[in-house]
Amino acid sequence: MGINEIASYAVELKTHRGYNCAQAVLQALKDETGLSDDELVKIGAGFCAGMGTMEATCGALIGANVALGLKTGGNGTLRYSRMLVEEFKNACGALTCKDLKSRVDGRPLCPCEECVRNAVLCYFKVTDNLHA
Repeated sequence: MGINEIASYAVELKTHRGYNCAQAVLQALKDETGLSDDELVKIGAGFCAGMGTMEATCGALIGANVALGLKTGGNGTLRYSRMLVEEFKNACGALTCKDLKSRVDGRPLCPCEECVRNAVLCYFKVTDNLHA
């Protein structure tokens, strides 16, 4: 499956299968993590709606960052995490659920589905740099 298909799969998990944003991203990135479906669902359970309040970091970004930590084995993760945050902010316009859901012309700045898609795409953009 290509990167765009993985991103679309994450959106499908969010919109049609009952996953929250973090779970959808983690599940779509399952092959990157080495963890089971059940483990990923449990890990991502508390990271929806900006960690339950809509005031905090977007769950999709958290999911991608968790996958990044697993991918790097904790080696240099902070450096790549900074890159991921920067890429996500550029793609979505904000980092917190509250800001992403703020209304601009009657629409959210970035709907959940697009946050999920962008988190996956940003994850792959950053992980392309892991061995550079």
